[in-house]
Amino acid sequence: MGRFHRHDDGTAHEHDHPQGHDGTPEHEHSHLGDGARHDPQHGDGAGLIGREEHLGDHSAYETGRERIEVLERIFDENDRTAAANRADLLHHGVCAVNLMSSPGAGKTTLLRETLRRLAGTVRVGVIEGDIETSLDADRLTGFGAEITLVNTGNGFGGECHLDAPMVRSALPRLPLSELDLVLIENVGNLVCPAEFDVGEHARAMIYSVTEGEEKPLKYPVMFRSSDLVVINKIDLLPHLDFDLELFRANLRKVNPTVTTIDVSARTGDGVDAWCAWLGSQLAGSRQPAASVQ
Repeated sequence: MGRFHRHDDGTAHEHDHPQGHDGTPEHEHSHLGDGARHDPQHGDGAGLIGREEHLGDHSAYETGRERIEVLERIFDENDRTAAANRADLLHHGVCAVNLMSSPGAGKTTLLRETLRRLAGTVRVGVIEGDIETSLDADRLTGFGAEITLVNTGNGFGGECHLDAPMVRSALPRLPLSELDLVLIENVGNLVCPAEFDVGEHARAMIYSVTEGEEKPLKYPVMFRSSDLVVINKIDLLPHLDFDLELFRANLRKVNPTVTTIDVSARTGDGVDAWCAWLGSQLAGSRQPAASVQ
């Protein structure tokens, strides 16, 4: 069986750690198969599509009914907490965007440029997720945003993602009544962050052109669960053997309706379009519920 990570609020989170050939733990999540995705618009415990069926597809997992029921309860608890997060954000008129990527894709650099451009026009809070250190949070100071740090290595078992209870622990440290937008910088990982609704209103994935064209096919859950894919580091294209159109074609295979924006966080190209997308999410989150289609 996996081990449970006990969060500060008493919720449990289970991970599998099967043994590799050399006897060392080989980290493996027992949450979702590639064909399942978490629907960020549902926080009622029914937001995980294909959850039970895909759990049974993994040969590394025990597939008995008891185990599936335990995992269902864990996900249901996460979804209930996500719904509470979303309700608190809506109560204060705050839009939350979950930023996901692999390590080194440029989330923090893009956030720095974003905060620079939104300063004085949009009141922004940042939930910075990292396993250890405050390095990324420190890089975001001085741009007018309220920043709170969640180190998953401190009390959360060193998780490779943020989940709803972790985000809930951070929300009281932000002055929500004084904010318009909360940007959640998730832990760098192409698998686990996509599996957890944290109470966001939209999801954006930052993808670097240095990562290769095949990643949407290899990590479909992440790309399928994203509302927007920001294709970052386009200033490097002249120096890379990267086929941008092949990447777009692979992306459309797993998420035909996803929006994309080409950006260089380093040079600033495309950042205005990214900020405009954030503005559209903020405007949409403030529409009366009955009018949102």
